[in-house]
Amino acid sequence: MSDAKTTTEAKSGGTSAAQAADSSASARAEGKKTPHATDCVMTQIVLPGDSNALGTAFGGRIMQWIDLAAAIACQRHCRSRVVTASIDDVHFVAPVKMGMAVELRARVNAAFRTSMEAGVRIESEDPVTGERAHVCTAYLTFVSIAESGEHLVVPTLVLETDEDRRRHADALERRALRLVRAQGRRARHAEQTAEKK
Repeated sequence: MSDAKTTTEAKSGGTSAAQAADSSASARAEGKKTPHATDCVMTQIVLPGDSNALGTAFGGRIMQWIDLAAAIACQRHCRSRVVTASIDDVHFVAPVKMGMAVELRARVNAAFRTSMEAGVRIESEDPVTGERAHVCTAYLTFVSIAESGEHLVVPTLVLETDEDRRRHADALERRALRLVRAQGRRARHAEQTAEKK
């Protein structure tokens, strides 16, 4: 996308772990905004109040945790207030039983002009056996805002590794689909408004 605010530090032949670590340390020292610097790891326990009649976590409760983890990651990138603009389709692939731990790992994948995409991976953990399962993955868009409510331009996201670049490319594709869907919603709203007149 033309308005993507991303700097890619391309390295021929890929990026080794040592190179990535050196690059990350250098970026932090220079105050650059990297995906790694936005990492948020949040752990919750599914309590009775978080569970439905079947003894599994409410999907809405997990969505609340997803929103919080993603918001923290985005705030770490822009260091301003953020608001949720959208959440992509979320499909739960495994239930989370009461008493299990839920780990949420959030990271900013892409920064645009005033918005950012954060990805969140959610896993459950049985506290007795230690068995873990992938529950769902979510992608959220947040907008940076000032106290006055105006949108703020967000910092450039510095891509250090091949994984950063892959995640960023995937985020651009998702953003393109979001924009197409948003255009369709606006067109339908305009049609409905015209019909009421």
